Amino acid sequence: MTSTEFDLRRPLPLHRLTFHAEDGPEGEVTIGRADTGEFGVFPADGAALLSRLAEGGPLGDAVSWYEREYGETVDIGEFLEVLDEFGMIVHDGQAVTEPVTVRWRRLGAAVFSPPAWLLYAAVIATGIFVMATVPGMAPHYSAVFFVPSLVAIQLFALFGQIPLILVHETFHALAGRRLGIPSSLRVGRRLIFVVFETSLDGLVAVPRRQRYLPMLAGMLADAVFVAALTLVAAALRDPATGALGLFARACLALAFYTLMRLVWQFYFFLRTDLYYLVCTALGCVDLHTVALAMLRARIARVLPVAAPAVDESGWHPRDRRVARWYSWLVLAGYAFVLGSVVLAVVPTAIYTVGILVTRVADGASPAGVLDGALFLVLTLGQFALAGFLARRERSARSARSA
Repeated sequence: MTSTEFDLRRPLPLHRLTFHAEDGPEGEVTIGRADTGEFGVFPADGAALLSRLAEGGPLGDAVSWYEREYGETVDIGEFLEVLDEFGMIVHDGQAVTEPVTVRWRRLGAAVFSPPAWLLYAAVIATGIFVMATVPGMAPHYSAVFFVPSLVAIQLFALFGQIPLILVHETFHALAGRRLGIPSSLRVGRRLIFVVFETSLDGLVAVPRRQRYLPMLAGMLADAVFVAALTLVAAALRDPATGALGLFARACLALAFYTLMRLVWQFYFFLRTDLYYLVCTALGCVDLHTVALAMLRARIARVLPVAAPAVDESGWHPRDRRVARWYSWLVLAGYAFVLGSVVLAVVPTAIYTVGILVTRVADGASPAGVLDGALFLVLTLGQFALAGFLARRERSARSARSA
């Protein structure tokens, strides 16, 4: 696309765009379409030119204004190509986008209203108090084994968490929708785990201080549910013997699973909610890629391994600066994983293997052996599903790059 395709005497037909100036010395501006979620970060002069075009004046007048204002010529053909890549230009036969109507804005406002915040704070504070003072209420891996059947435990872990995961993602979505930001839910993968993800691409269209809550809303939901499930279990506890019924034990199992998802957010080598919070607070673009590349280079300097060749020309200056120290947080994230594995995953696995060995040694009934076999199938099936998704992602990337 070149400037010759448009009459310089006429306005450039543009879709409805949002402009948001980023904090920082570069003076960059995020511009894009809220209806499609496509946004780009423009330098200050490019944003000024686009703003001039959005006002509706002739294309040629905007170009002349730019040259007078900044004392240099503009490659309008290249500039229009960039705008077209972001889908900002209205072509023949297209309709100008209308303002986006976002559903559930009132519900989002209610979920994050002052009374709701008081309720969340009360539940979390009371839950922590109960965990610290009531025997058997503190999170522990043994809570997972609330019934004898390993298959029942596995199915409960797989399906019992789905409603809570959806609540986690719903909190993300409602926190964004209360700001008028549309959202969508998709299935993704983190390491070997299948996860749900809420897309809030339009979040960059609002001031930075308004982006934090939508990013942290899911963790808030998790914290509230860990506390709430613990309180329910404590309320159902026999005051005389301290015994817990089946429903109370199931609540503690769910609370432990949910707590593990909270721990997951501190795996800084992944794109977790906390990662996006750091990127937003520090104004980074692709901190994950730059930090991992720097960490690999540091490891290569210490260990006898070759660091992969990396093209640093596309690194944003802020990413480069922040990655110098954030790469150490990435390393801390790996240590956090190791700690959670040692404290939770390994004891759970050992306990499970002990159950299986005991059943075999004691000549368990066919039903008991079948229960253990199905447990192994379900466990390995999760790894197989994650591997399938990973292979499909690699195939999709290869097809795009071909």
